[in-house]
Amino acid sequence: MRHQRLASAVALVGLVLTGCDSQTSVELRTPAQKASYGIGLNMGKSMSQEGMDDLDSRAVALGIEDAIGKKAQRLGDDELMEAFTYLQTRAEKRIATLNEEALKAGEKFLADNGQRKEVKTTDSGLQYEVVKAAEGPQPGPDDIVTVHYEGRLVDGTVFDSSYKRGTPIDLPVSGVIPGWVEGLQLMHTGEKIKLYIPSKLAYGDQSPSPMIPANSVLVFDLELLGIKKPDEADTSAAAPEEKAPAAGEEKAGAPAAEGKKDESGAAN
Repeated sequence: MRHQRLASAVALVGLVLTGCDSQTSVELRTPAQKASYGIGLNMGKSMSQEGMDDLDSRAVALGIEDAIGKKAQRLGDDELMEAFTYLQTRAEKRIATLNEEALKAGEKFLADNGQRKEVKTTDSGLQYEVVKAAEGPQPGPDDIVTVHYEGRLVDGTVFDSSYKRGTPIDLPVSGVIPGWVEGLQLMHTGEKIKLYIPSKLAYGDQSPSPMIPANSVLVFDLELLGIKKPDEADTSAAAPEEKAPAAGEEKAGAPAAEGKKDESGAAN
């Protein structure tokens, strides 16, 4: 099945690349033409991210022409499967290397960050610093909290923000990633803190969305606005990962707990 998906992806890339040889004849006026371009663009980006930037567009076009013209295959199924397996294995090795590099970079970031006097490190390895102190009550594991937050990678890339959406969210303290479960219970209502969450307290070696690579250290600006009991929660304020993204948007990398996964791979 994975080889079939790879073959389909390669075919789509080939269709786009073949059209690039005669750009003057390609029009992007109708919705179908624009959608076709978008499919090719997204697929091309995906293939590039997987290191498949050495595909031969002419060979892809030849395969498409043979299939449409109902001509005999120029290569046998076994030979094609061998080629697909090679590309898949190469992509997996590349991802493994990137994951290892991300893990080392995250460890270095936390080691350096933990030396700052403003930062406290808990027994679990969670790091935090209080930006705005308050004396309000603290939530327990069974509470629902109302929060504003912004999540970033260590390079500053923002992957999710309730501030940008303009609406805080209600979420269960025990229904989020371990770093949030611990961090929320350290907070007093009205406080603002920064959380520096090791990958082992976030998504580990999984990538919950294209915005969050595997083994990522996550940095959150987190503001605790209020505490509610379960029967007081506003169920209409769904957590970001439960909201369907607008057309063309990636699903948010919200701090959902490990458990069942949506189609993007994010647990919720």
